[in-house]
Amino acid sequence: MRRSRKVKILATIGPASSEQATLKKLFEAGADVFRINMSHADHDLMRTLIGRIRAVEAELGRPIGILADLQGPKLRVGRFANGKETLTVGQAFTLDDNTEAGDATRVYLPHPEILKSVEPGHRLLIDDGKLELKAVKCDGRSIECVVVAGTSISDRKGVSLPDTDLPVGALTEKDRADLDAALEAGVDWIALSFIQRPEDLIEARQIADGRALLLSKIEKPQAVTRLSEIMELSDALMVARGDLGVEMPPEAVPGIQKQITRAARKAGKPVVVATQMLESMISAPVPTRAEVSDVATAVFEGADAIMLSAESAAGAYPVEAVATMNRIAERVEKDPTYPAIINAQRSAPEPTGPDAISYAAREIAETLELAAIVSYTASGATGLRAARERPKVPIIALSPILATARRLSLAWGTHCVVTEDATNLDDMVDRACRITRQEGFGTDGDRIIVTAGVPLGTSGATNMLRIASIGETSGPAGSDK
Repeated sequence: MRRSRKVKILATIGPASSEQATLKKLFEAGADVFRINMSHADHDLMRTLIGRIRAVEAELGRPIGILADLQGPKLRVGRFANGKETLTVGQAFTLDDNTEAGDATRVYLPHPEILKSVEPGHRLLIDDGKLELKAVKCDGRSIECVVVAGTSISDRKGVSLPDTDLPVGALTEKDRADLDAALEAGVDWIALSFIQRPEDLIEARQIADGRALLLSKIEKPQAVTRLSEIMELSDALMVARGDLGVEMPPEAVPGIQKQITRAARKAGKPVVVATQMLESMISAPVPTRAEVSDVATAVFEGADAIMLSAESAAGAYPVEAVATMNRIAERVEKDPTYPAIINAQRSAPEPTGPDAISYAAREIAETLELAAIVSYTASGATGLRAARERPKVPIIALSPILATARRLSLAWGTHCVVTEDATNLDDMVDRACRITRQEGFGTDGDRIIVTAGVPLGTSGATNMLRIASIGETSGPAGSDK
């Protein structure tokens, strides 16, 4: 099964899509990677979902990526004596370390790190920004505020701190337990929530120890400020527009989306655009025109993947949402303006041998109108370099390692095939030609270009390219899966 598009689709699993039959329909409709939101899934449910995804993978014979999205630190106010209080703009309101139930003048804040870090002038956004407070006086045990906007507050509402750099890591105790369980269950990607600084990735990377790749969700102003440093320590990025739009002005988010997407493309790391892409399809069988344009913009921008959240997890039309996103992406990539936009945003290759080889492979493939670029990749590095170039021709990533193929299912344009490692150069070219034909990317007489690291199996050392003709070197079609 090959896709008719280059951008990938990441679908969140939830109550509406957790059955194996539905997961199969989602994949057939266009989902390439499945997201398990650990905010809503316990370890038993996570393992059950992974088992069902792997069963679909085995049935369809295609590698499927799985991403476990860690909850991250959830900051919330305490409870109120009446459950809810009405406030007025301009009034005083205090958050403190007093555990008694709150009233219209104060509430308990069970986060001493916030009480010690907020400074006068900092904003505190409650309940996704519906209530905005401004700190006036802080003493380490309480924050005296003035109500800037909003009229109500109730039990356990979330707190966002766009102006405050909290001295806490991105992993909570729950996250550490979830991370251990997800790695043991064999997920391919770990998404880290509420990253503020590059140091937030260090603990997760030490725990993962290469068993899964790390995706940093950019959803705080502090992360945008230190984007280049965070990206250096990340394997992929996500433009998490929901929380980003709470902590920053909504009108700033589209520009930040472009900034993050282009920076990730330049670095050759996958980038996902997420949140509210087809929001109305939670309850409607068709999207709004604005949502279609939003999805199209991410595709035109060259994002590696576009994501569905509640649309596929809890909506009434999960399969239709994936199919709709698939159709939008296919139509955009066939638009006559698409190649020019993608080309205009392409970065010059890094001054390394592997990057130069990948750049040359794209130039040759497009100049000679070859059927495909075939990249042998053990670690995935060669496949990612090929994807960074955003070639017009298909990318076939061949790997002897199933985990690598699953991870590359998030990368733009990569059609991943698991095959035995080649024994020598002739076998490598023969295998590349045969699989290109088997997968429907070429027929006898078509030419391909092959990239690999020599000696074969050398991780990250792409140093060879070769043009070959299908049929001249390839024997009878057989199974390489």
